[in-house]
Amino acid sequence: MSKSLPYSVKDLQYDNAKFRQRSVSKVITQSLLTNNMRRDCVSCSTGKFLALLLIFGVGYLMLTHPSTAHSLSVRVADKLSIHGEGKNMTGGNTVFGRIGRKPPRLPPRLPPGEHGSHNDQAVHEPGKLNTDSGWVVRQQKVKEAFIHAWSGYKKYAMGNDDLMPLSQKGTDGLGGLGATVVDALDTAMIMGADDIVLEAGSWVETHLSDLIRKKGQVNLFETTIRVLGGLLSAYHLSGGEKGANIMHKGPKPSVYLDIAKALADRLLLAFTSSPTPIPFSDVILHDPSAHRAPDGLSSTSEVSTLQLEFNYISTLSGNPKYSIEAMKVLEHMKGLQKVEGLVPIYISPDSGGFSGENIRLGSRGDSYYEYLIKVWLQQGSNRDKNFTYLHDMYTEAMKGVRHRLVKKSIPNGLVFVGELPYGPDGAFSSKMDHLVCFLPGTLALGATKGFTKKKAMEENLLNFEDLENLKLAEDLAKTCFEMYAATSTGLAPEIVYFHTEEYSEEGLDGGNKSSKYINDIIIKPLDRHNLLRPETVESLFVLYRVTEDPKYREWGWHIFEAFEKYTKVESGGYSSLDDVTSLPPRRRDKMETFFLGETLKYLYLLFGDSSVIPLDKFVFNTEAHPLPIKGI
Repeated sequence: MSKSLPYSVKDLQYDNAKFRQRSVSKVITQSLLTNNMRRDCVSCSTGKFLALLLIFGVGYLMLTHPSTAHSLSVRVADKLSIHGEGKNMTGGNTVFGRIGRKPPRLPPRLPPGEHGSHNDQAVHEPGKLNTDSGWVVRQQKVKEAFIHAWSGYKKYAMGNDDLMPLSQKGTDGLGGLGATVVDALDTAMIMGADDIVLEAGSWVETHLSDLIRKKGQVNLFETTIRVLGGLLSAYHLSGGEKGANIMHKGPKPSVYLDIAKALADRLLLAFTSSPTPIPFSDVILHDPSAHRAPDGLSSTSEVSTLQLEFNYISTLSGNPKYSIEAMKVLEHMKGLQKVEGLVPIYISPDSGGFSGENIRLGSRGDSYYEYLIKVWLQQGSNRDKNFTYLHDMYTEAMKGVRHRLVKKSIPNGLVFVGELPYGPDGAFSSKMDHLVCFLPGTLALGATKGFTKKKAMEENLLNFEDLENLKLAEDLAKTCFEMYAATSTGLAPEIVYFHTEEYSEEGLDGGNKSSKYINDIIIKPLDRHNLLRPETVESLFVLYRVTEDPKYREWGWHIFEAFEKYTKVESGGYSSLDDVTSLPPRRRDKMETFFLGETLKYLYLLFGDSSVIPLDKFVFNTEAHPLPIKGI
């Protein structure tokens, strides 16, 4: 059993200040020296004469050039306001307000070949309009990548679920509902890619209703998070309900909502056909009917990652049936036996109980924990009425994670989340899926409830456990980034193991010999593929919004550059990789829908202004489709 990490109060002291504070002794010493010099100067006749001359000179300038003096005063005041200092300084509207200020931190350097406009300000300040030309340029490059990805899909696979960019054809691995179209739609809206909004929206309006009536088997979870979630987000962002006032080309918002309701009615059969509150895993659309998976079991994460979408469609339609069925799942799971809040990765729709003992936060377990806090947050002002059990379940689970699953690697102490494949009494495994890299973002979101850390602390919203979770979030985010930095390509593998006192294998490093952590991370041959996954950049996005620390943007930029260098296909699209540890990497010929729906969306938002899709007003479903928080 792993021990809790020794997070002390000292460990929880963050330094997010933009300028270093001067010590009290230095301020006093400087003041005394300044006063002594002033007395010595004024006491002499020459000093008095010079002082009088200076006063008359400044007065003459102000009388004869008032606009110049005013302009100078305003410019100084603006600079003080940008850095948040003007309200704390006397004489803030004069030239003398500059005295004692530290020079601002230099902006991040532009990548080679990038040049910002001379009219753009060069300093990015958290919470302010994103006027830093460097990040504006980088954000634009993400938009260009999205357009390139879409161009390949449109050219070779329009209407299919996925693109095979090397073979230049489409494939339907998700039931044939055009998953990439719907997954990419709200990304295009957020980016202002109106031509793509028109193309995707027109396809949805023309084809999707017929496909929902005619297609065969689809997975309840995948269809809900990608297609239903995408339609609901598109409805809101295109101006439906009270919307976000984002106007785009394409069909009326009601088109998206009508199709979403038609789909939800069929998906609802997975709940109503089951003998317990746990839904079946698959739905036949054209029957319509629902049935179990071949082994009779459902994934824990899949049945508990439907509630955001079904709650929202109940809100929009005025029909509570969707929310009632989905929330029954979490209400039922509340009463099941757990291990310090941790649950096995399989559950039976027939018995309603968990199956097996495998506990992990990777595949089949991950988003159970994510939706506990997100469904609670979605309730807005109602979250503390009938939904406190969700927050309680989340809090207990995160304690269990820290106590039973968190360890440090050797020799350099990377914090990671392992697994208990044989239950709480079995051996600990130092295996960590890339999927687990959702957790830093979830921890940060749970700690501050979507506010910045600064605001949460000012309003006394953080308790010790929140700070402990936030510290763990930052440690895990670093580990997730190092999973990228340790490889030859700069891209993370699907799975890693960590070198511990109990586990070690030689000759299985990531290939980047300059990485400090090359001996901490073990990558087995079958785990070296990269599927263009979003979890790490998702967490970097959330942590940047919460902590306002620019390092998360820099890490995201390194990841984006690696995607551009090794996964971009010139004819259109991006390709998954077979082996991130070898150069040049072999390509897998698959562009997953989530690359457009999640990975590029999170990168775009990471480099952009924090007022776009704010985390205290929206909650992202597990496929990165933003849905509004109730009453906000």
